[in-house]
Amino acid sequence: MSSRPDDPDPVAVPPVRLTSLAHGGGCGCKLAPAVLQELLAGQPAAAPFRQLLVGTETGDDAAVWQLDDDRCVIATTDFFMPVVDDPRDFGRIAATNAISDVYAMGGHPIFALAILGMPLGKLPAETVRQILAGGASICGEAGIPVAGGHSIDAPEPIYGLAVIGTCRPAELRRNSGARPGDALILTKALGVGIYSAAFKKQVLPPEGYAELIASTTQLNRIGAELGREEAVHAVTDVTGFGLLGHALEMARGAGVTLAIPGDAPALFAQAGMLARDGFVTGASHRNWASYGAEVALPPDMPDWRRHLLTDPQTSGGLLIACAADRADALLARIVAAGYPAARRIGVVEAGPASVRIEG
Repeated sequence: MSSRPDDPDPVAVPPVRLTSLAHGGGCGCKLAPAVLQELLAGQPAAAPFRQLLVGTETGDDAAVWQLDDDRCVIATTDFFMPVVDDPRDFGRIAATNAISDVYAMGGHPIFALAILGMPLGKLPAETVRQILAGGASICGEAGIPVAGGHSIDAPEPIYGLAVIGTCRPAELRRNSGARPGDALILTKALGVGIYSAAFKKQVLPPEGYAELIASTTQLNRIGAELGREEAVHAVTDVTGFGLLGHALEMARGAGVTLAIPGDAPALFAQAGMLARDGFVTGASHRNWASYGAEVALPPDMPDWRRHLLTDPQTSGGLLIACAADRADALLARIVAAGYPAARRIGVVEAGPASVRIEG
């Protein structure tokens, strides 16, 4: 792996590095879980709206409103600051990440609205056009239009989407339906935040950048298919809170314990080495400070391995809880659909709402 900024084959970047204009990047920009819980505490409940099937009560991936016996509307929004410097790649990653929330609910996206904040005078117009074009290209892959949006002058570059989707009520999947005895499946490898930290220090080699882009721009469209599977009981996408944070949301929602061997999830090829070398985001530390008290770790687990599990995943994979007797067949189907890093990563147990990492 390259370890010097003056390596003869660095990843090409534009004259103005997008990441240099932002204090954070990707889903690592999200508020820490504990801060978010504090801000949402005391907000009025949505219970009086009987058609609101999913609101804020379990920290799910999107809101869901039932129109009639056969149709639900799914609504979500997601935006962040640059995780890479190539403007088209930034747009593609942000759009993929936003659309993922609809797929995680078992739905099909139908259209998107762009959310844009740009520091006027700091970026050329062509750079902004490329960000928008990258987002539109991913929407095209998903078969949806960018039907409008809103833009502001902002001190840091921000881009994302509001996405609207649909699903049948029976195909809706929440993050709170896990059952004791279920198997856990994760569809993508971990390491996005670690790779982005190395990228900002200009030590991520071209093959690492290619691996990063391939994962973060892969749509989680398999989620719409999983919504039609009765054996799939719960789904969420793994983003800024890391695998442990989103697993803990699943555990809290269902009142169960998730048991995950620490070496079970797939990793980016160089994620372990980079984590050992200290390429860890500030968000990883904030994540652990927020929820570490509810996670049991092996006593001899080194910090770098823990950071792989708290690493913020921009446009990460889907975490799935499904009937154990169907897990191998579902995993094979997921891999065949184009997710080669998908793995069975643990089990759901009866017990307190918590996550246990096994050595």
